[in-house]
Amino acid sequence: MKKMNVIAFMAMFLPLWAAAQFTISGKVVDGSVQRPLAGANVTVNQYSSQTDANGDFSFLNLKAGNYVVKVSFIGFNTFSKVLNLSANQNLNISMQASSFVTDAVIVKATRASESSPTTFKNIDNEELAKNNLGQDLPYLLNQTPSVVVSSDAGNGIGYTGIRIRGSDPTRVNVTINGIPYNDPESQGTFWVNLPDFASSVDNIQIQRGVGTSTNGAVAFGGSLNIQTTTRHDTAYAELNSAGGSFGTLKNTINAGSGLIANKFTVDGRLSAITSDGFIDRGSSNLKSFFSSAAYYGKKDLLRVNIFGGKEKTYQVWNGVPEAKLRGNSDALLTHYYNNQGSLYFTPEDSLNLWNSDKRTYSQFLYNNQTDNYNQTHYQGLYTHTFNPALSLNTALHYTFGKGYFEEFKNNTTLEKYGLNSTLFGGAPKQKTDLVRRRWLKNDFYGLTYSLNYAPSTEYSVIIGGAYNEYDGDHFGEVISATLPVSSINQQYYLGHGLKKDFNIYGRIDFQVGKARIFYDLQYRYVDYSITGTDKTLAEQDLQYYHKFFNPKAGITYSIDNHSNAYASFAIGNKEPNRDDYRYALPGVVPQAETLKNVEAGYRNAEKAYNFGINYYGMFYRNQLVLTGKVNDVGEYIRQNVPISYRMGFELDGRVLLSKDLSWGANVTLSRNKVKNYTEFMDDYDNGGQASNTYGKADIAFSPSVIAGSDLSYKIFKGFETALLSKYVGKQYLDNTSNEDRKLNPFFVNDISLRYNIQARRLKNIGLTLLVNNVFNEKYESNGYTYTYIYGGPVTENFYFPQAGTNVLLGLNIKI
Repeated sequence: MKKMNVIAFMAMFLPLWAAAQFTISGKVVDGSVQRPLAGANVTVNQYSSQTDANGDFSFLNLKAGNYVVKVSFIGFNTFSKVLNLSANQNLNISMQASSFVTDAVIVKATRASESSPTTFKNIDNEELAKNNLGQDLPYLLNQTPSVVVSSDAGNGIGYTGIRIRGSDPTRVNVTINGIPYNDPESQGTFWVNLPDFASSVDNIQIQRGVGTSTNGAVAFGGSLNIQTTTRHDTAYAELNSAGGSFGTLKNTINAGSGLIANKFTVDGRLSAITSDGFIDRGSSNLKSFFSSAAYYGKKDLLRVNIFGGKEKTYQVWNGVPEAKLRGNSDALLTHYYNNQGSLYFTPEDSLNLWNSDKRTYSQFLYNNQTDNYNQTHYQGLYTHTFNPALSLNTALHYTFGKGYFEEFKNNTTLEKYGLNSTLFGGAPKQKTDLVRRRWLKNDFYGLTYSLNYAPSTEYSVIIGGAYNEYDGDHFGEVISATLPVSSINQQYYLGHGLKKDFNIYGRIDFQVGKARIFYDLQYRYVDYSITGTDKTLAEQDLQYYHKFFNPKAGITYSIDNHSNAYASFAIGNKEPNRDDYRYALPGVVPQAETLKNVEAGYRNAEKAYNFGINYYGMFYRNQLVLTGKVNDVGEYIRQNVPISYRMGFELDGRVLLSKDLSWGANVTLSRNKVKNYTEFMDDYDNGGQASNTYGKADIAFSPSVIAGSDLSYKIFKGFETALLSKYVGKQYLDNTSNEDRKLNPFFVNDISLRYNIQARRLKNIGLTLLVNNVFNEKYESNGYTYTYIYGGPVTENFYFPQAGTNVLLGLNIKI
C-alpha cells in the first residue's frame, strides 16, 4: 500500500516536474547572406556549446528562470539576449559583421578548433589571473593535462620548467602571437626572461602531440600558442600586488586607453618581482614591461607590441647531492674537503655542505654567482580582410637579447682560459682563483604570414609560413683573479651561430556529411652554421642543412550538437641543437629526430559537464638522449637512439555538481619506453668507459601517472575557494629504469581563497590567498644523475627539492 502511495504521489507531481524542464534552441546565421555559421560559440549562463554544421544549437532540461544567451564568432559582433524562460524557446540569431577586425584572427592559423582532430586545451586570461601572484607561467598551467612543472629555486619563481607528456621544454613549441619564442639554438624556452608575462596574456591554447603546423621548431611533446592583450573598448587601470613566503613581492600596474576615436587603443604594463627563493641564495630580481598600440579599421588591424624582461637570479642549478638530502653522513664525507681536492674545493664549501639545511642547501657561496639577461621583443602585426571569406595576417618581429652568467672558479690557471699569467703579474701557469663570465648576445628577426580563406562552412583553407634568422655570439671573459693584477677583463673565446629557418604550410578542412576532414602539409628548410671558438678553445667551422616534410591528416565526426569523435596522424621532424653538433663524436653527425604521432579521442560538452578522452601514440626514430657517453674533450653528449615511444590515455573534464560547486579533473596513464638503450659509465679502475645495454627501459622524466584536480566552491557571491591537487608518479632520472636513480612520486595540494567586490567607482577589489603545498609534502620535482666505476659502480644523484607549505597573498584593484 505504501509503495502504491509513493507511485501515486510521484505520478501526481510528474507532470509539474516535466513542465518545469525547458529547452533553448536555435540557428545562428550570417546576417548579410543568411548562411549558417558552424562552430559559433554559444553560452547560456554557465553552460556552453557550439553550433553544428547547419548552425543549430540546443540546451535541454533547463529550469524556469532568467538566462543570458550569448553567441560569438570571429568577425562578428557578439550577440546577447536575456530570456525569462517559462516555455521552450527557439531563436533565429542573425549575426552582424563587426565594424572592426578582431584580434582573434591574428592567431587563427596556429589554433585548433572544436572540430579539429587534435588534442588541445584552451585557457583564458580569467583562469590565468586566478592564481597569478608572482609564480612563472608554467606554474599557472600546472593543472592542465599531462603537465609536470619544476622550479630550481623551489618556489616557482626564477628558473622554472614545464614538461608535456614527459617531453622537456626543448621539445615544446612556443609561439607568441604566432611568432616563435623557443631559442633557435638550444631550442629551450626561458620564462625567467619574461617575468609576469601572464599579466599580458589574453589566452593560451595548449596542443599536445605534434598538433597543427606552426612556426619555429616542430612540437615533439606539445605546443603553447599564446595570444597577448587584445582590444579593450573602455579605459581601465589595474593594480596587482602580492607578497608572501621567502620574501616574495610582486607589483604590477596595467593600464589602457580604451577605444580612442573608435579606432585606436594603447595598453601597457610594468611588473617587478623579487624573491629570496626556497633554496639558500636562490634569489630572483625580475622586471618586465609590455606595451601595445593598435589601429582598428573596418578591414584592417595593425598592432605593434614591444615587451621584454630583465632578470638577475642567483645560480641554484647544481641541486642537492642525494647523500645530503637523505642525511647519509658516511656518503656525505666523500664530498668533504681534502688536500687532494673534491667537488667542494675549500673548507668553507665543505662546511656549507655539512651545516646547511638538507632541503635548502645551495653549493655556491660566491656573492655574485648570478645569471643576468635582458631581452626585448618587437612585433608588428597586420591583418587585412579582403571580404568575409578572405583575410591575410602578416607579422614582422625582432628580438634582441644580451646577458651573461658569472662564476667563481677556484685554484685554476689563466692558461686554461687561453691567457698568459705573466701578463698579469703572475708566474707561468700560476694557480689562482678567478671570476669568469660567459656571454650570449643575439638578434632574432623574421616574417610570419597566413592567408585564410573560408567561403562557406563547408570548407576552409589556410596557407601560411615564415622566414626567420638568428644571429648569435657566444663569448667568455675572465674579469678578475687573485694575481697581482686583479682586474683582467680579457675575452678567451668567441663563437658564432647563424640559423636560417624557412617554412611554408597549407591546411584544408572540409565537410563531408557529419565528418570534417583535415589535411595539413608543411615543408621546412633549416640552414645552420657554427663558427669561431667555443668554451674549450676549440676552433669550429660547421655547416648543416635540413629539409623536412611534416604531413598531418585527420577526421572529426560530429555525433550531435554536443559531442564529436576524432582521429589524426602526423609526422614531425626536428633538427639537433647547438650542443649536439658541437660536442658530437669525431666523424659522427647527429641525425634529425622523427616523430610519428597518432591521436584518437572523443569530446562531449553538455550543460552540466564536459569531458574529453583520448589515446595517443608517439613513436620516435633517432630521438636524442643523454647516454653518459663522453666525447674527445670530456663533454657528456646526447646520442640518437633508434626506437622509443610514448603511448597513453588522457581524460580531462569538468562537472557542475551544483549551482555553486564544480569539479575539474584530468588524468594521464602512459607507457614511455626506449628500446636497445646503451648506458656509458666512466671507468676509473680500467680507464675509458664501460657500458650496459638495456632491451627496453623507461624514458627519463616520464611518469606513467599524472593527475590533477580542481574542486571549486562559491561560498557566497564574490567569495570562492578551491582545492587544487596534483599527483605525479615515479620518474627515472635516466633511461635505465634503475630504482636507485629516480624521483619519488608526489601528491601536492594547494588551497586558494578569492574574494571580489565592487566599491563605488572601483570596478573590482579582489583579495586572493594561495596556500601552496598545504600538507607540507616533502618532494623533489627534478634532478639528474651520473654513474661511474671506482671499485665498483657508483651512482651520484642530485635533486631539486621543492618548498613545503608556503603562502602568497594578493590584492587586485581595478578602476
